[in-house]
Amino acid sequence: MAGQKFQYDESGGTFYYFVLSFLALVLIPTTIYYWPRKKKEDSSKLKEECQCEQCLKKKIILANAEPYRALRSFAIKVTIVLGWALLLFLTYRVSQFDYEMASFDPFEILSVPPTATQAEIKKAYYKLSKILHPDKETGDEKSFMMLSKAYQALTDDVAKENYEKYGNPDGPGAMSFGIALPSWIVEKENSVWVLGLYGLVFMIAMPSAVGVWWYRSIRFSGDKVLLDTTQMYFYFIHKTPHMLLKRALMVLAASLEFDKRHNSQVIERQSDNDEVPALIRQLPNLNEKCKEHPLCRMYSIKTRAVLHAHLTRIPLNPDTLERDRQFIAKKCPYLVQEMVSCVHQLVMMAYARRVPRLPSIETIENCMKMSPMIIQALWEFKSPLLQLPHLTEDHLYFMNKKRHVKNLQQFAQLKPEESRQLLKNLTDLEYENIMRVLGKMPLIDFSIRCEVIDDENTNVVTAGAIVTVTVTLERKDMRSLFGDSKAPEKQGIKEEGAQEEGAGDDEEAAAAAAVPVKKASAWAKPRKGGKGKGGKKPANQQKKKPPVKPATATAAAAPPANTADEQTAGNSEAESDAGEHSDVESVAGSGSEDEDKQKNNSSLDDDDDEEWERLQAKLNKRERLEGKSRVSHSVHCPYFPEEKQEYWWTYICDRKSRTLLTAPYHVTNLVEKEEIQLKFTAPRWPGVYTFTVCLRSDSYLGMDQQQELKLDVQKAPAPPTDHPQWDLSESEPEHNDQQENLSDYTTDTSDEEDSN
Repeated sequence: MAGQKFQYDESGGTFYYFVLSFLALVLIPTTIYYWPRKKKEDSSKLKEECQCEQCLKKKIILANAEPYRALRSFAIKVTIVLGWALLLFLTYRVSQFDYEMASFDPFEILSVPPTATQAEIKKAYYKLSKILHPDKETGDEKSFMMLSKAYQALTDDVAKENYEKYGNPDGPGAMSFGIALPSWIVEKENSVWVLGLYGLVFMIAMPSAVGVWWYRSIRFSGDKVLLDTTQMYFYFIHKTPHMLLKRALMVLAASLEFDKRHNSQVIERQSDNDEVPALIRQLPNLNEKCKEHPLCRMYSIKTRAVLHAHLTRIPLNPDTLERDRQFIAKKCPYLVQEMVSCVHQLVMMAYARRVPRLPSIETIENCMKMSPMIIQALWEFKSPLLQLPHLTEDHLYFMNKKRHVKNLQQFAQLKPEESRQLLKNLTDLEYENIMRVLGKMPLIDFSIRCEVIDDENTNVVTAGAIVTVTVTLERKDMRSLFGDSKAPEKQGIKEEGAQEEGAGDDEEAAAAAAVPVKKASAWAKPRKGGKGKGGKKPANQQKKKPPVKPATATAAAAPPANTADEQTAGNSEAESDAGEHSDVESVAGSGSEDEDKQKNNSSLDDDDDEEWERLQAKLNKRERLEGKSRVSHSVHCPYFPEEKQEYWWTYICDRKSRTLLTAPYHVTNLVEKEEIQLKFTAPRWPGVYTFTVCLRSDSYLGMDQQQELKLDVQKAPAPPTDHPQWDLSESEPEHNDQQENLSDYTTDTSDEEDSN
């Protein structure tokens, strides 16, 4: 293009602009996020912290966890300060460059007033040229060029006219585009070095960095767990669908995160050959002679022994096994969460018939139990009161003997003088420390609400409908119970299966206790005939059912729900009562038709408002999930070497069939109140079912709760067939009849024909 000129940066002006912009873009956010800030210590919070011996040791461990923290903080400060100094220097150079190029004033350069004559201008020029000439000792080439240009602008008529019009004695200049790179980059003698640098950076350094990052990241899952460890979990859970707690602990100890070949952070010492066997001799039921791989490998046995010592609170060598204990305990919460996820995935695969065996609910619950056990360094059978500081087994024996205190809530509900009397062997400072820690522990108000969101009548559960259970969790401090003996005690989780009604004699009961009986799932299709003395029942008796009460989501303990088999196998008295009740219900139903019409008409006006509120609730729920936090409340865990936040699991299960219905939802942001929605498919057969909604803590023992969910599943209504838009041609109904005959699902009439 005419009047334009492209050139590389000779003087460095445009390069300064480039470096200045790039440095400012990097330096400003770096200073905001990485400038070391000293946390302000609140004296009131320090007084509320636990002052037991183990908590003081934990503070020292956390302080020593980063030995180079002070040096790193100093290096960051120095780097940021040097960056800002360079930014200020470049800003000054750019400002000087702009001033020299933009402020061309010939009178100022010659040091003469604007009213000076030609003789005065010439005299000033000669005087300054003797000083600024390059041949002189005081000369400056750049200043002399500016002096000559100023003299020319005031003495030459053409140059003076150009200066008055364009501000430059040379007249209008060509548009110049500067490339912010020095000219030596494109010089011929430097081409080899420039190409070599480009090849080193873009062909060797960057691919190597990306390859190393990809190789390291591809070995881990999204939760920073090795994929090989996840595969091992799948193998053992599929191999042992009903996994006991100690078996789950063995599988956890065999995680490849503790193997030197898979994790370079693992430290193997020569002293392990002496210390680990000595530790194993102190631990019963370690099962160190197991022959399964990798449960029999040395790293697995060592990790298992250290975990058992951690749960038993056995003191270890602070220079060797104690460091291993801290390393192992840090990894366990993530690994336990991965095990829970693996069990849930296998349950879903079993429902889809992709795996032959369905893991029981005990398997996933035993995996969940390991998390609070490791956080609190206690076995499951130990008293939850041992989570409090200063308390020992001797204190618990005295407390049980005097007041029969079994859990934290019972202890919190004691009057101050009673609790102090039970702990009279402790000092006042120790007692205050215990009550301070107890007062900060969680007290969860656990409530549930059941509905079918997508149906017109949200309170009626039909067969195969998507049931939404809204779990409301409200957290309070345990100090709200201090001295309140009238507060109801929270219902803990009952892990034993529901007993069958109508048990036989003692021999049958003993046989049932010795051999576990697998009960039918709520989704299992009822059999067409019983295998008892009566054989198949007549069709007219199979249709009759005893009356059932409406379904409600209740918090009280309800009797076990009748399965479909039990309903079809009812006695004759129940069947006769069912016939009488059916007649009464038919009369009552015909009498209440007018009332139902009035209710339906009155509810039409509110449908739009309810639908809008439901939509807004979904949007708000989605926004909360997108910004889900992992900060709730700090956990008192002196034996766990890291700061821990309170997390919870909530899920729905069927205790009768020992199956999991919903994925365990991990609640990580329970500060005051949270609502969680759990969804599952209702059973395909009408009847009354009782499920269990569970809440488990991953940080504390004795905080688990459950509530009964009772569903009255109604028969699904038949789809409408007389809508005008479904009127088809005469040939198409025959085709539809053929398709119905080829359906995969069997109808009630076909079942009756098969039974006959």
